[in-house]
Amino acid sequence: MKIFKFGGASVKDANGVKNLVNVLQEVGYDNTLIVISAMGKTTNAIEVVIKNYFEESKELQASIQEIAKYHNEILLELFPNESHPIFGKVKKFFEEMQGFLGRNKSPDYDYVYDQLVSFGELISTTIVSAYLNSISIENTWLDVREMIKTDTNYRDAKVDWELTQENIKRNVNRNKLNISQGFIGSDPNNFTTTLGREGSDYTAAIFAYCLNAESVTIWKDVPGVLNADPRYFENAQLLHNISYREAIELAFYGASVIHPKTLQPLQRKEIPLYVKSFLNPKGAGTAVAKGVGITPNIPCFIVKKNQVLISLSSLDFSFIVENNISEIFKLLHDCKMKVDVIQNSAISFSVCVDNKFNNLEKLLKTLRSKFKVTHYENVSLYTIRHFTESAIEGLQKEKEILLEQRAEQTIQLVVK
Repeated sequence: MKIFKFGGASVKDANGVKNLVNVLQEVGYDNTLIVISAMGKTTNAIEVVIKNYFEESKELQASIQEIAKYHNEILLELFPNESHPIFGKVKKFFEEMQGFLGRNKSPDYDYVYDQLVSFGELISTTIVSAYLNSISIENTWLDVREMIKTDTNYRDAKVDWELTQENIKRNVNRNKLNISQGFIGSDPNNFTTTLGREGSDYTAAIFAYCLNAESVTIWKDVPGVLNADPRYFENAQLLHNISYREAIELAFYGASVIHPKTLQPLQRKEIPLYVKSFLNPKGAGTAVAKGVGITPNIPCFIVKKNQVLISLSSLDFSFIVENNISEIFKLLHDCKMKVDVIQNSAISFSVCVDNKFNNLEKLLKTLRSKFKVTHYENVSLYTIRHFTESAIEGLQKEKEILLEQRAEQTIQLVVK
């Protein structure tokens, strides 16, 4: 069985959905399960709805209607006959969204986030499934929440692998074309959960692991995995082959093409991952599998924007030792800070973090009661894997280096 994953960019409009059909027809779709993300920037748009729900209630309905209008325009292009049942199905999803907003009593932002943001995937897969059926590509629409079971850690849920495997084996007919959602699951009480932003790749890997799939293909708007993000770096080059280990390293440091959690279940069963272009389905793309480290062996550049660098020193110039560090890490964990770089000396401790959950002020307030604290917001973290001195020099030009850390194959620079 093959697993395909199509991201939001691939289905951002009616032409994107039609191109998805072209991809399937070019490469084949027998015994295939397709994981699809929300259309275009729908996840971002639903995040605006959530913000308005909590902070700007006057803007709430307008932000919902904007999403409904966007999807309706796609529907009208794909289904000229407005009496097609798909219009009623999509309308029902928006009614469910409104119903949740009307009855919800929970002040938990993360819980509300997961219940609402999941509508993006539910709507996109329903539209794609209906369109495929309308052009005689028969498929089965599957609600991933009935299969991928998680804990209650909303917005970053952990998978219950045993129960998930049982559900997937029971619900997926390997002999049919299946369509399901990325990014979402459900907890023991059947409330919707999400697997973290960009978690659709991870969903594809979960299905692959549980179905012992022969491969996973992620369809992107780039030719494969590049050695740098072309939005930030010139002359990005295609990487033809990457080992699981190297890909996990790149993902760990923040390479945006592959989700950090995606590779681990694939590596366990040695299921190859292909990253290919939905604009050029027959292109070679990138293969991630067991074997050589990276081909070609060139520097790989990764950048994380909008990071926070926090530097601590003891108030009395005493050493920062194990109990201090343990306390600092507990605070970072409690504030849900993702740690990207750590550097410490006898009397100082620096950490570069991602303030994903907007808990920075809470963290700084606690730290200042125990340490001398300096911090820099909106810094960038650059990582170079397989660095060369010329690669470092090129990166350092006209930048203020706040922190540098080198290992055998990797250098990290925090810059203003």
